[in-house]
Amino acid sequence: MPRTYATDVLVVGAGPVGLTAAAELRRRGVSCRIVDRLPARLPFAKAVGVQPRTLEIWDRMGLVRTALEAAVPMLGQYLYVNGVEQLRIDLALPPEVPYGFAALPQYETERILDEFLARFGTAVERGTELVSFRQDADGVTCRLHTPSGAEEEVRTRFLVGCDGAHSIVRKGLGLSYEGGAFPEEYMLADVRVDWDVPRGFGVRSMHRDGDGAVDDLLVCIPLPGPGRYRMSMMVPPELSTARQAEDAADGITHGLQSIRAPGLADVQAVLDRLSPEPTTASDIRWASVFRISHRIVDRYGDGRVFVAGDAAHIHPPTGAQGMNTGIQDAWNLAWKLALAVRGAAHPALLASYDAERRPVGEEVVGRTVRHAVKGFEADPDDPETLMLREAQLLVGYRGSPVVDPPGEGPGPRPGDRAPDCGGLTGEIPTYPLRLHDLLREREHLLLLYGTGPGLDALVRTAREASGGRVETCVVLPADAPADARPDGEAGAAPLPVYKDSRGEFARIYAVDQPTAFVIRPDGYLGARFTPPAPQSLAAHLGAVFAANGEA
Repeated sequence: MPRTYATDVLVVGAGPVGLTAAAELRRRGVSCRIVDRLPARLPFAKAVGVQPRTLEIWDRMGLVRTALEAAVPMLGQYLYVNGVEQLRIDLALPPEVPYGFAALPQYETERILDEFLARFGTAVERGTELVSFRQDADGVTCRLHTPSGAEEEVRTRFLVGCDGAHSIVRKGLGLSYEGGAFPEEYMLADVRVDWDVPRGFGVRSMHRDGDGAVDDLLVCIPLPGPGRYRMSMMVPPELSTARQAEDAADGITHGLQSIRAPGLADVQAVLDRLSPEPTTASDIRWASVFRISHRIVDRYGDGRVFVAGDAAHIHPPTGAQGMNTGIQDAWNLAWKLALAVRGAAHPALLASYDAERRPVGEEVVGRTVRHAVKGFEADPDDPETLMLREAQLLVGYRGSPVVDPPGEGPGPRPGDRAPDCGGLTGEIPTYPLRLHDLLREREHLLLLYGTGPGLDALVRTAREASGGRVETCVVLPADAPADARPDGEAGAAPLPVYKDSRGEFARIYAVDQPTAFVIRPDGYLGARFTPPAPQSLAAHLGAVFAANGEA
């Protein structure tokens, strides 16, 4: 007798990661419930930094405009040591990167994602807690504790745990969570100050003792609103949470601690010692003590159950990597789950979530721990590489089982992020488009560069190998003749065609002859073929989609 599913996917945890997972599933028409044990969103600016890669993700989802209008630019940071300015860091990126760094309080990020999710008729079920679950070959049976005090049993095809450092889902799977905790404790506060630090710049001010060790620290990140900053500082002894940390039920001490919150006087005392100029703090919105751990799971899922975000990895907040890494976890997993729900995924596709994202988590945990201990100045990479990496623009999946071998040659290779470029013109728009404009709200895309025979065979192969789930777009060289426009298959809709009018696509993608690219729903290159060959395309798509593309 067939099982009845209450929903295709149950997402546990409604922070930025869980909301991203739910929104991406619902945007693809997958039924989804999202639950959170808290009765309301927390009003804390915990995660503040929004990386350029996250803004690219939000662009592709269709919500970046709302985020940009709510955020403030993060243009750079001033570094002070023992009261003397040492360095000004400008957060500059190559011109083809469409977005810079931004600062946005986590409560605003959650509001924007929550409202976006509501467009698809799905709301967070607040005050609802996952108690336990059991999975079998066909699905997952979950037991929920509801706000009324009753228990509900929910049958779902898949379960995704985005429920933080103390994740019930992770514990239910029996995943290891190896790592440790830093001995230092910090204060967080959202305050207003009256200094003259230039708009969009943060401040990192530290004091080093006679041996060169940091014994006092102030880090200030701009927030929306005149003079507002999220500040982090070392905690005074009277606010120590050491005893509470020792008594943590699961031995994990990470995040905000439930102890007397710092007051304005505590913040002012640090500013009096470390502020780059005399200033007065006021209008404190919230403050808390927090601790930092570094841990990562041994695998990102098991069977039909997966973990993402803090449920999978926690680490120091240096470089604002945590929330952004978790959002990319959810983004990577959601499109694969959507295909699996419809029976359109290759049997091994879901396993690629762990293969692709766990190495990223390991690298982020290791790097942020090094930066927390030794500082960015100990990083061996050149400044441009460091900036691109902190922007999460160098995250890639070379070696993934669902990505073709990268091969040799210049330009982006399979497994790399598909970089943006400008200067694409069409017959109707009177303004040039960017490549990411063509990717917005699309799934898999076969992007064909150049002209030549065999186009129809490629389009037909893409359609047949994916069950019609791969769209096709053509980019013509700047010097292509007017009659070079391909017609596509007889009886089919005309192929969208754009001209590389400024030669940016050819330069950035390093192409000078007909080449085919497969761009995945998450904006990464799955394959690159020069010259394009239907057999190679079919083999690549066969590792992603179910046999013959059947749903």
